[in-house]
Order: sequence, then C-alpha cells, then structure tokens
Amino acid sequence: MIRKWDLDAHRHEKFSPLFVDDRAEAKRFIEAIDGLRRAMHYYVKLTSGHENLVRAQNLMQIAIKRLEKEFYFSLSANRKNLDSESVSGRSSRASARTSVSDFYDDEASEEEESSTATPPRTPPRSPPQEISEADRASEIAMADLKSIADCMIASGYGKECVRIYKLIRKSIIDETLYYLGVGNLNSSQMQKMEWNVLEAKIKSWLHAVKVAVKTLFTGERILCDIVFSSSEKIAESCFAEISRDAAVNLFSFPENFGKSKKILSPEKLFRALDLYEAICDLWPEIEAVFSHDSLSAVKSEATAALVKLGEAVRTMLAQFEAAIQKDSSKIPTGGGVHPLTRYVMNFLVFLGDYSGALSDIIADSPVGSQTPLPESYFLSPTSGVGDDSSAASITARLAWLILVLLCKLDGKAVLYNDVALSYLFLANNLNYVVSKIRNSNLGLLMGADWIWKNRSKVNQYMANYERMGWSKVISSLPEDPTAEITPEEAKERFTRFYLGFEEAYRKQVSWVIPDPKLRDEVKVALAKKIVPGYRAFYRMHRGNFNRDIGIESIVRYAPEDLDNYLSDLFFAAAGTGTSVSYGSYPESSSLYRGR
Repeated sequence: MIRKWDLDAHRHEKFSPLFVDDRAEAKRFIEAIDGLRRAMHYYVKLTSGHENLVRAQNLMQIAIKRLEKEFYFSLSANRKNLDSESVSGRSSRASARTSVSDFYDDEASEEEESSTATPPRTPPRSPPQEISEADRASEIAMADLKSIADCMIASGYGKECVRIYKLIRKSIIDETLYYLGVGNLNSSQMQKMEWNVLEAKIKSWLHAVKVAVKTLFTGERILCDIVFSSSEKIAESCFAEISRDAAVNLFSFPENFGKSKKILSPEKLFRALDLYEAICDLWPEIEAVFSHDSLSAVKSEATAALVKLGEAVRTMLAQFEAAIQKDSSKIPTGGGVHPLTRYVMNFLVFLGDYSGALSDIIADSPVGSQTPLPESYFLSPTSGVGDDSSAASITARLAWLILVLLCKLDGKAVLYNDVALSYLFLANNLNYVVSKIRNSNLGLLMGADWIWKNRSKVNQYMANYERMGWSKVISSLPEDPTAEITPEEAKERFTRFYLGFEEAYRKQVSWVIPDPKLRDEVKVALAKKIVPGYRAFYRMHRGNFNRDIGIESIVRYAPEDLDNYLSDLFFAAAGTGTSVSYGSYPESSSLYRGR
C-alpha cells in the first residue's frame, strides 16, 4: 500500500492528490502507516538492527514524504475554504468534524472500525445538520489536515508537519494584514506625515484591528487547535510562530502614534481615544486568542499601546486647557456666544462620548491635585457616578475645563464698554454651556445639581442685564403710574421715558440672544416690566394733552408700539456677534461639523 503511493515511483507523472481523488484509499493509506508504526515499535523491542526494522524505516520515509506532499497540497489548494472568516464563524470547536473518516463513512460500505492505536478521535457526532457546500468543503479540508497531522505527529515527524503549516499559514496572515492596510510605521515616519494622510491610516487601522482580532487571528487559532488537536504543545507553538510577529506589528501602530509627541494637538485627541477604545473593546478577544505564554509579547505590545495612548491623551488635554487660557480672540460685537465657547463645548461633548476610556486614562491624575479649589466644587451629588471613582475623575476633569472656560469668558466680558452687554454676553455663553451639557452625555456626568446651579446663574446674569440695560427706562415712570400729577410733570415723564427707551433700543437692536427660548423669556420679562406701567401711565395722562398743543410730539408711542419694538430685539443680522476671526480653532475641524 505504501510503495503504491511512492512519489519517486511516480516522479514523471503529474501529482494526483490522494485526499482528493480517492478518499477511501486515503483512509487505507493512513491506516497502513499506523500499522507500520506499530510494527516498528515491535521490532525496536527485539533489536535495533533487525532487517525488518530497516525495511520499515525505509517505508516510513516513503510514507512521510507522501504525507508532506499531501499536507502541503491540501493547505495550498484550500486557502479559500480555510479562510479565517469561515473558520472563526464555527459555532463550536467541539462540533468540528475532526477526522477524515467522518466523510468516508457516507461513501464506503460498512466495515469494522480500526482498533489501531491511533490518536483518540472526537466523540460521535450528533445527527448532522444541513450545511452549505462552502462549510462542508471547509470541514473536509480541516479533517484532511488533522488526519495527516495526527499521523505525522504520532510517527515522530511533527516538526516536518509544523514547518509546512507555518510556511503556508504565516504568509496568509501577512497577506491579509497587508490587504487590510496594516503597515509598519514608526513614530518618526508618523511625525513627518500630513495629518490627513495619517488620519486615513488610523481609520484603516481601526477597521483592520477588528477584522484581525475577531476574524483573522481567531480563525487561525481555531484552525491550529483543530489540525494539531493531538498535541496541545504543538498547536500552541505553531500558532505562536505564525501570528506573533504580525500581531506585535499590528499593535505597534497605536503605540507609535502615542509616542509621536511632535504631532499631538487637541484636535488629534479623538483619534487617540478611538485607538484606545478599539484596543479596550477587543481586550477580551486579545486575551483569549493570545492566551499562551509564548504569545505574551502580543499582550505586552497591546498594553504598551494603551499606556502610550493614555499619555498622549493626557498631554493633549493639557494642551487643550492651555489653549483656552491663552486664547486672545476678539469678543463678539453683539454679546452672542463666543467661538471659544462653541469650540470648547463641542470638544467636551465629544469627550463625553469617550467617558469610559477617559475614566481609565485620567483616573491616576485627579484634577484636585492641580488646583486649590475644594473637591466638592467639581462633584455634583446628582452626577450619577455614585461610588465609581473613575467616573468621578472624569466628572472633575470636565468641571475643571468648564471652569477654565468660564473664567476666560469672565475676562472677556469686561472688554465690553457697556455693563449690560457684558452681562448679556455672560448669560448667552453660560446658557450655551448649560444647554450643551443638558442635551448630551455630559448631563449624566455633570449631574442635575450642577445644571440647576448654573441655570440659576444664567437667570442671575439676565436679571443683571435687565437692571443695567433698562433701569433708566423703568425708573422714568412714577412708581404709581395712575397717580395724579400735573401736565408739566407728565410731559417731563413722557420725555424721559422716550429718551431712555430710544437710547436703550438703539444700542440693543444690534445685540443678540441666539437661544430662541432664552430670547423669548427675556422679551417677556422686559415687556412685563415696561409695558404695563407705561400703558397705565399712557391711559391716565394722554388726555391731558390736546391736539392743539401737538400731542404727537409729547406722546409718541402707544403701548402696542413698545411691544413691537421689544419684539424686534436680540435677532440681529445673520452671523452678527458669532462669525469672529478665530485662528486658534479652525472651523475645518470635525468638531464644528454636525453640532
């Protein structure tokens, strides 16, 4: 049987794979090798120089040479059937058809099962379920490879088997990662690249790492475990050899990005967090697939990547804080929301989406150590973080960054020549901050108590604006508008009121309140303070003047006119007070899109 399939005897013929052309014959060939191995063990016990032992050794060389050829052909010809996606998609390794004889039983007549001392087969399968042709081809290929590997390992030729396996499967891993766009960039090369080019590579890596860990390496681990199931040590060694270098190179990319200090800036923070989150999300799979001690270098590289990315994130957060403090952009002319406020809050809203990763990164650098303010300032009793210290750390960091922003806005507010406009500016900006927090993930982190306190401060700013901007108008009318006064005094009151109202209107018609709800609230509040008193005074004293003395020059506005004038306020022209040159924060940044 063995000489029948001697490759040297058929060297002039085209190779015809035994495991493809005649599966029953392949089974008999494997059984013949098993029998030969038992015979060799028998003769070794008798004497090492027995002529039958020499003959058996020669036959074994012929058999192994054939098996090597069959193993190589099966691995090469079944690259498609053994793709990682098909293998990793198996619902259970234990359910695999791991013996080639499983597929012969349906084709050959019933015969007595071999009682040879072959490596133990898997337990009998449960009733077969319908599978696709592709899945069947995949299972047949794995069963063939396992059968050959079992025979070669049992015969003492495991190294030869592993050498062939590594040659084929390592190239498949390398090719797959190449087509996924995984390269070998060091930090020096990254620092020389244009950001749009590097960002494209980061996006490519984020896709590649998911495919690589969940499909490629998982599939290769499963395939190794199936093919070399007769030897756990060989399966471990083989998988380590084909995957270790590629996996280490895969995780070197985010580590090298974290090392690239020269390219770090606040706008790149979110890509660093994307890389960090990708590794964290895949960590259970990383630990499961690369669980062997021989693959500790992979987990070490992934851990190093997390460390370097964490350092980069902390650096960029510090840069972000410094950029807020150093901002020197102009104030909006109408007291609207400052571009700095929009930028910072859009930035923080994005950060809130990465709260899990950020909690891990900044847990070791509490903000309380950097500021003399008490810790209670940063933590809200209703923030929802409970006893979670990591969540509390991100809440404190966000509260600190918001405080830095508000302090900067306080400094900008004093640049206005009109105190009322300063308060309007502060109200607009704090209202924007509160709205962004309330309508995003930051609301849960900062808590209802923080939102309520700062909303109250918005109301306080608006009250100060109303007092400073309209007190002259309101005080021009008597406290009791229906009280009896002389026509001369009434005339003087009308005149003072109109002068004050027109001055306030003239100044404030270019001021802006971007938030429609806040704008309506302010208009209603102003109307309640101004119009009812004027209406009562108007009705009480308008009759004191007749047309002969020019009533139109004395009583110029009806109460409805005041309502109309007030309704025109705080709209301003499109863009007034908001489209200010802001070189430090380019609007091409993704932070400005969709927010």
